[in-house]
Amino acid sequence: MSACDDLHDIESRADCERLVRAFYGRALDDPLIGWIFVDVAKLDLESHVPVVASFWETVLLGAESYGGGMFRPHAALHAKVGLRSAHFDRWLMLWRATVDELFVGECAEIAKAHATRVGRAFDRRLQGVPTATSPTAVAGGLSVTHHGPPAPAPASQPARG
Repeated sequence: MSACDDLHDIESRADCERLVRAFYGRALDDPLIGWIFVDVAKLDLESHVPVVASFWETVLLGAESYGGGMFRPHAALHAKVGLRSAHFDRWLMLWRATVDELFVGECAEIAKAHATRVGRAFDRRLQGVPTATSPTAVAGGLSVTHHGPPAPAPASQPARG
């Protein structure tokens, strides 16, 4: 009997929670993205897991237990650290590996496909969105914090008209 014979599809909320906990077990220790969860988001795993499990329970099992928006927290993180495609790629790699390790079946495949769509969509939406490390001010009265030596003053631009 192979390890794959012991796997089953994602069938319950308990399966969703198991998947989410296993994923964060990897992600929090990951050298590329772990610091974002630990140092920037200061993720409280015990309060976060039920929310994310509800998201996946809704997506995979039709439970309608999730009512929030996933983009806003990611946009807030992006504003602080400038999320890059490499961060989303690593998140997806860890997610797919976790799904494959724990589950097999239609819902498991949907979990991987949906994560890919969401991750790619978030990455696209965040491209060009100013961050705390952007060299320009953000519209709406927000200013950008620069670290290190002061940025050189921009050269005067002739008026265009």
